[in-house]
Amino acid sequence: MCAGQARDLLGVLPSHPRRADVMPVLVEIEHANASWAREAAVGAGLSQFELVEADAAISDVYAPYVPADVILACGIFGNISDADLERTVRSVSMLGRTGTAVIWTRHRLAPDLTPSIRRWFAESGFSESSFDALDNENKYSVGVVRLVGAPLPYQPGFRFFTFIR
Repeated sequence: MCAGQARDLLGVLPSHPRRADVMPVLVEIEHANASWAREAAVGAGLSQFELVEADAAISDVYAPYVPADVILACGIFGNISDADLERTVRSVSMLGRTGTAVIWTRHRLAPDLTPSIRRWFAESGFSESSFDALDNENKYSVGVVRLVGAPLPYQPGFRFFTFIR
């Protein structure tokens, strides 16, 4: 979701021993970012790399690709309203299946919503695999959860969030 230049994935996948097993589908609305990611993937020899230029906030873009095994929600949760954040966390399971992992990021600056995010995931059928709170200037955190319950049914036309920052 909101792949940007896909540096998180492109920083790991090209040298990973199981890179051929990964078929990433990245969604990014900004053409310049999508173009950069496409070129970087080609340059890294990643032939199973798909980048969709579309609004990652709308469920329709994911329809051909669900259920996903891994969902990256990085760089989103600090740029949407609190209500959209809760809605996204509580509904993202519709893009996966039991066992799907969600990797998410959020700063811990005031107001620190990471305790709420973790609770919302737990209340939505996810089990926390890890949560790393970095003590740097921006107090970034990275969470990993795995869906242990049943996913919500996929809902076309669903809006997860709207960027406000």
